[in-house]
Amino acid sequence: MNIDFYMPVKIFSGEGCVSANQNLFDIGKKALIVTDAESAVISGALEDVSSALDSLGIGFTVFNKIRENPLILTYFEGGTTARNICADFIIGIGGGSSMDAAKAIAAYASNPDIKPEEIFESGLKPSLPLILIPTTAGTGSEGNLISVLSIDGKHCKKNFKSDYSYAKYSFVDPRYTYTLPYYYTVSTALDAFCHCFESYLSPKSSAITRALAVDGARDIWKILCEISPEFPLTYDQRRLLAYAACRGGIVINGTGTGFPHSLGYNLTMYHGIPHGRSCASFTGEYIRYNMLDTEGSRLIKEFAEKIGSSPELIAESIPKWANVKLTLTTDEINIFIRQVGNAVNYKNSPYVINETEMKQIYSKLFG
Repeated sequence: MNIDFYMPVKIFSGEGCVSANQNLFDIGKKALIVTDAESAVISGALEDVSSALDSLGIGFTVFNKIRENPLILTYFEGGTTARNICADFIIGIGGGSSMDAAKAIAAYASNPDIKPEEIFESGLKPSLPLILIPTTAGTGSEGNLISVLSIDGKHCKKNFKSDYSYAKYSFVDPRYTYTLPYYYTVSTALDAFCHCFESYLSPKSSAITRALAVDGARDIWKILCEISPEFPLTYDQRRLLAYAACRGGIVINGTGTGFPHSLGYNLTMYHGIPHGRSCASFTGEYIRYNMLDTEGSRLIKEFAEKIGSSPELIAESIPKWANVKLTLTTDEINIFIRQVGNAVNYKNSPYVINETEMKQIYSKLFG
């Protein structure tokens, strides 16, 4: 087993970490803050960041047009806005959509001559510097270079990756997740769990990524087993989830994810199912197929034992918590396969499913 690892983001954690390190925001004269319409305000993150910038005499403009699964033209508009205000760095505040948007906007801002879909091409100029601040405990985007973009008019997502998309600094303050409703707390926790689990099975994994993956998944599993809508999460549970999600984001930086992510994108794009719940709905099938492979079976049993569970219980519980209720037609399933049939995720686990198996999975779960 190797110990290959690379994670250049400098992460600060703990309550009040933005205020305690406000001098680190002094990386330019004007910032574009990329966020959605609510979470940055409700969580208190925008207030803390605004205070830090004001204290340093740094100007800023808030671009709050990010929604769940925003389209690529929104990112392109954000890049234009950054250039128009002469922003020299970008601050992303929010869940995965906002932080991913900040990465893309930082690239568009420094590449004024490209068209929207040319962001996926090589040879781009370096992106503007980034600071990322999560308000959910899910994607872990603050710890990696990955930005998942929704393509206008195509009902599909595509990964944008650039060595310039790592944040210079990320601030993980659990307080910013306290106001997240139960439904989305569970969804984001499931996303983080899937990151850890799928990373663990990846052929690209190392001893370091597997150690982090197990460490994060153990906390998430324990909390998912404990919580319910009747009992609000404690601050300690929120803290553990925030840090576990960050670890999940770090590990997929080097390993990527498995087929639950590819198959899950369709449920999100066509039916509005939150990303974490979409991915988690396929975890049982992910386990079933990978158990057919000798190495996959070994890794699954090893992972389950280390988090204090069993393959059977994980396969039953994660989709149950996802609670996705859909009925798909044969025509829909065929469209879904065409959309994601060539995704690289399928080869990123011991057992590689084919298109026939993809259709069987969709039909079994949602037929």
